Amino acid sequence: MQSGNITSSHLQQRLRGRVARTRSIGTKLTPDEERKIVAAAEEDGKAPSEWAREILLRATIHRNREEMERHIFTELVGLQMLLMSTLEPLLCGEKLAHDEIAARFRQVQKGKAAQALELLNRRAQGKEN
Repeated sequence: MQSGNITSSHLQQRLRGRVARTRSIGTKLTPDEERKIVAAAEEDGKAPSEWAREILLRATIHRNREEMERHIFTELVGLQMLLMSTLEPLLCGEKLAHDEIAARFRQVQKGKAAQALELLNRRAQGKEN
């Protein structure tokens, strides 16, 4: 009985307010891959499992950041499209009817994702114009 309490108390001390790690993900490595991971972990002064955990979690954060950056880029393209379609007529003194403005908003909403993707693809190929 007492050893159970000691173990529980010891576990609580080790957790220090964090959630217990009860799940694992495994993978298979070649001997060379294992050597590289062990060396990198040792270089950082960590156990290979802790080092790998941090790398995996960092990758998920990076992936989420990339998705957010693509979303923000798409919204910026949408703003550019809206400005380009409405500013010129307004600067030339034309008036845009409410239904015409609404139609331009809908057009931008429909086309901004495709336009953003096209721009990103052109930039990736080195064809920015």
